[in-house]
Amino acid sequence: MESPPLVPASPTHRSRLGWLDALRGIAALVVVFDHSSYTFMPEFRRELMPEFNTSRYGIMVFFLVSGYIIPASLERRGCVRTFWIGRIFRVYPLWAAVVTVLLVLDFAGIAELRDVGGQGAVTVAVAHATMLQELLGTPNLLLVLWTLSYEMSFYLLVVALFTVRLHQRSAAVSVVLAGLAALSVTAGVVLPVSALSGLVGTGPLIAFASIAMVVAICCASAGSPVLRVFGGVLGGVLALVLVPFNGTVPLWEGLVILAVMFLGSAVYRAENGQIVWRDAAGTAVLVVACAVGSAYWYGDGDHFTRRGWIVAFVLAVLTFGAGLWSRRLRIPRMPAGLGTISYSVYLVHPVLLAVIDSTIGRRREDSLVLEVAFFAVLLPLCLLTYRCVEVPGQTWGRGWARRVRPCDERQRHPASQAGA
Repeated sequence: MESPPLVPASPTHRSRLGWLDALRGIAALVVVFDHSSYTFMPEFRRELMPEFNTSRYGIMVFFLVSGYIIPASLERRGCVRTFWIGRIFRVYPLWAAVVTVLLVLDFAGIAELRDVGGQGAVTVAVAHATMLQELLGTPNLLLVLWTLSYEMSFYLLVVALFTVRLHQRSAAVSVVLAGLAALSVTAGVVLPVSALSGLVGTGPLIAFASIAMVVAICCASAGSPVLRVFGGVLGGVLALVLVPFNGTVPLWEGLVILAVMFLGSAVYRAENGQIVWRDAAGTAVLVVACAVGSAYWYGDGDHFTRRGWIVAFVLAVLTFGAGLWSRRLRIPRMPAGLGTISYSVYLVHPVLLAVIDSTIGRRREDSLVLEVAFFAVLLPLCLLTYRCVEVPGQTWGRGWARRVRPCDERQRHPASQAGA
């Protein structure tokens, strides 16, 4: 889902990120298989999912990578303003292009939009524009967009910690979130789906959250230290309210997702000498223990098989660990290249599947040939969207960041630059 920080990168810096690119490439392919197996491999999917939840595996790998790279992106810049410019131009151009194509295909009758539960067009548009729609009681136009809501929440939390100078406490934050997840499930705390939306109404919540998010980003990017802290804290509080109290996943899993991203940040801290490796390893053990324990205690449900989730989660952490171990090795060009276009792979594949499902329909029997053919069509298409949409967006973002007024030196945290 994410690509490396949008700053000019030296060959040495890019080589350091090769292992992250490879992990993104693996995660993207697994997620695509998970979704395409509905269409091309239904029998195999029914056998596999109870044992290994491929979707959660790929998503958790993505979240670990984001947790590692997002704080690095912010702290290398040392400026909240340019961080948000980079994020906006990194994420939104392809998102807007994919949603636009989907709307056109739906209008032409070639693909169908997901049911948005009778919500008005303006409500759905505003919720999606914040990228918090999953946490605002609004069904996603594309199923995969739900993870971007957690990514956006993480951005808000990272900025919040940065503005109050607690950004190096990633390990502690990860452990606290994981502990709260375990505590909530053992205490039997169960909230309805989108609980806050049900309490105050979807429309009012979207309006309040959208305004709060804009104010938070603008204030956190301001020159005044007081406004920066206010904006950072406002965004962080917004994320901490929405994730546990208005998600569609169980309360404990929403907290685990945030804990996993901060675990990735803790690894980044250890890699750059900001904490000792022993603390990062201890954080990983505690997060895995809390996550696995929470899933086991939660038990099986209509749409949840604890064995499949636990296996996927543990393998995701081990995959990230294997990537970390290999970080100084030469990464083959193909997996690194797949990671580079992983955001396109992640967003484009459900559109292509929607067209196939609406025109040809899903198969009742497995067809490995069609599964392979789908990948053969998808990957060149994603290379095209990367070059024609993502790269120009990143270029515009870098140009815009250069043109804005430089951050006040007081906004830069000298300690945050270490190892970035």
